[in-house]
Amino acid sequence: IDLGIVITDSERSLDFYCGILGLEHVADMPMPIAGGGTMHRIQCGNSVLKLVNLTTTPQTGAGGGPGGATGLRYLTITVSNLHETVEAARAAGVSVPLAPTVVREGVTITMLEDPDGNWVELLQQDG
Repeated sequence: IDLGIVITDSERSLDFYCGILGLEHVADMPMPIAGGGTMHRIQCGNSVLKLVNLTTTPQTGAGGGPGGATGLRYLTITVSNLHETVEAARAAGVSVPLAPTVVREGVTITMLEDPDGNWVELLQQDG
């Protein structure tokens, strides 16, 4: 599954997804729809995050993770360095609305908030 995320600031979003989360920025392409803009393609495992910065910023929607509203609320990325990533995020001023939490034996999650208020769950499995 590839996921499109409409963003408002390319530099801040690329810093979050690539600089802090360590994902690879593989390409940029012009957006021929929705008034134009740029799509930044970010590799995330076998999927692509499509960070779309439109020429005209659309109205913002409700944020706030799983309990914020109906519809798509967050995305999950499995990592091997959850605690290190959380520390880097905090050092960069990124909001961490859910500190690392063991949800079942051998599985720890955390939630980070990207520059546009989208929640990103990081999941680490021991072993």
